[in-house]
Amino acid sequence: MGFDLAETLRSLKPQKRQGTLERRVDDDLPWADDEPTIGGPLFLDTTVYLDVLQGRSPGAVDTLLTYRLCHHSAVCLSELTRLNPKHASTKTVLETIEATLDDIPEHRLHTPDVAIWGQAGVLAGLLFRLSNLPKGEGHQRRFVNDALVFLQARQLGASVLTGNIRDFDYLSQLVPTGRIILYRSPAASRRLASG
Repeated sequence: MGFDLAETLRSLKPQKRQGTLERRVDDDLPWADDEPTIGGPLFLDTTVYLDVLQGRSPGAVDTLLTYRLCHHSAVCLSELTRLNPKHASTKTVLETIEATLDDIPEHRLHTPDVAIWGQAGVLAGLLFRLSNLPKGEGHQRRFVNDALVFLQARQLGASVLTGNIRDFDYLSQLVPTGRIILYRSPAASRRLASG
């Protein structure tokens, strides 16, 4: 089948993890601004597509996207195409997304395999339990998608490039062998400075 539940449980040790995850301070996190221009491959999270398409990606992210090898996930494709068909801008947004997807080389678009799906389920369950969020608000599904992207990147030896700071910080705490590169969009940076 390709998924070894016993090995995944041995590796993640969900039964031994207690308490609540806490986001690390910014100085302890890997930021796009601190990354060398030339480096290892990137695995793009959905936040990257949204920020680039809306013109709000920071310069450091744009530079990394220009010079680094970029891989893509079918999980993000799924997230990008969940739109309300009745919304006035949906047709235009879908055209933009379609053009973006057409630019992705087929050999750089990856689908999670059975092992990654199984591991992601265990990891997402652990993340949900340790994040202490309320049930029934969609967090579990979001965590499965984040875990899929994180584990796919790890499998490829790539770093996840993402603006989803909290969730990917948590994932990298739970699986320290996965790599992440974080950023804040300029709008998010302004909100932090004023708040």
